[in-house]
Amino acid sequence: MHVLAVLAAAMLFGTTGTSQALGPEGTTPLSIGVMRMVIGGTGLAVLAFLLAARHARRRPADAAPPPRLTLRPLSLMVLTGACLSVYQPLFFLGTGLNGVAVGTVVALGSAPILAGLLEWALTRRMPSPTWMGATALATLGVVLLGFGGEAGGTGGTDPLGLLGSIGAGASFAVIANAQRRLLDDGWDPFTVVGAMGASSAVLCALALPFVDLAWLETTSGVVMALWLGLGTISIAYVLFTWGLSGLTAATAATLTLGEPLTASILGISVLGEQLSVLAIVGLVVLAAGLALLAWGSRGPRDPKPYAVEA
Repeated sequence: MHVLAVLAAAMLFGTTGTSQALGPEGTTPLSIGVMRMVIGGTGLAVLAFLLAARHARRRPADAAPPPRLTLRPLSLMVLTGACLSVYQPLFFLGTGLNGVAVGTVVALGSAPILAGLLEWALTRRMPSPTWMGATALATLGVVLLGFGGEAGGTGGTDPLGLLGSIGAGASFAVIANAQRRLLDDGWDPFTVVGAMGASSAVLCALALPFVDLAWLETTSGVVMALWLGLGTISIAYVLFTWGLSGLTAATAATLTLGEPLTASILGISVLGEQLSVLAIVGLVVLAAGLALLAWGSRGPRDPKPYAVEA
């Protein structure tokens, strides 16, 4: 069941870019991202905090007391919410300019690499040779994608869209490292995820007066907002967090490859995206780097699975 939960969450995540592309006219990456997090972050906070309270009631009497909510953990929780809020428009910018297949794969492919680099900078722990080899492959894949693009196109991949996707990956890298520290301090995973959802919902609600939400007056706009919020945030993150509780890091890392796979299949089959040969080679090389990274995560030096996935 844990495997199915993570795989289902990855597939839900993978529908994000296609849902945006099928949405109504007049949307912007910022307006979609803000509304997605107001709805999804609120739903995630409610579900996750209920599950965290259930965990607390079942805590053994001889278990260590829960950690105290001081300034440090509170700051880390707010930081994860802020990064998740930033992730949304950057992700949609990347998929909007370069297509769902390329935008999603670059965002998700860069996330574990950037997370490893940030952890290296913070802990001074030398990465393993496998990780460095996976990083080189993934970087090469992104470069090839940068020179590729759609079949028949002449401009390659849009640089701004590429930066948006990499920026989304960087924001997740910060989330992963911040949540790792919270989990290491003894915080319940659902409390960590719920705090991320709540803080992101509050931050995005403050931005509502400054974005154009006219597209919400359409039926397709309401359906898209509800799906992106409740389906790809609230339900998906709860499934993913529960699933990780019964899996190893290697298994979880492999299963999350279902997200870019789902996005690529939907982009090509539903949206009719056609990639150049060079872009396809880039996707294959990037996928090889991610597969190598997943295989290498079997080592004992690798961190435990994080509470969330981008």
